[in-house]
Amino acid sequence: MPLVFVYGTLKKGQPNYFRLIDSSNGQAEFITCARTVEPYPLVITGECNIPFLLNVPGSGQRVYGEIYSVDQKMLEFLDWFEECPDWYQRTLIQLEILKGNGETEVEEAFVYTKTKYEPDWLNKPTYDSYDSNGDHGLKYAYEEDMTRSTLDQKSADFSQNSEQEIKKNNSLQILTSTGDDHDVNFRGPLQ
Repeated sequence: MPLVFVYGTLKKGQPNYFRLIDSSNGQAEFITCARTVEPYPLVITGECNIPFLLNVPGSGQRVYGEIYSVDQKMLEFLDWFEECPDWYQRTLIQLEILKGNGETEVEEAFVYTKTKYEPDWLNKPTYDSYDSNGDHGLKYAYEEDMTRSTLDQKSADFSQNSEQEIKKNNSLQILTSTGDDHDVNFRGPLQ
């Protein structure tokens, strides 16, 4: 299963963590904490105080976060939630993991970064770790601006679309010799 590195509102204890543990979005299993091998600018900006990891390796700080193993459904949900590829871009990143014996190992995982951003974002303060309630005073405002029912509807819409996509993918369209279309549903993979 793919590995995903989260550094912002999807981390444990942060405003969107509930999305990772909502099984209707797919499966996500916490693997370990890690930090980026290279420094990156982690900035907080916008009217909602969103944390963004700018895809500018070598600038900023080494960023701490969490690695999750996710199934395909969760990866698709995260792409949808992060509005990838229009808003965020899913890229691979090298991460350093501290092992129990004090040694480190490097792991590669997907991360949602910004490759398109306002030029002044590079002049903003950078952080090595994100906390919505941190000393920076930039509390994440997304949930305060949207009602719970709107968020629930957005998740419900994703779940419904996923079910329709699964049903579509599990349906074969057979064209008979008379030219009539027939849908044939099957369970499980074709042998």
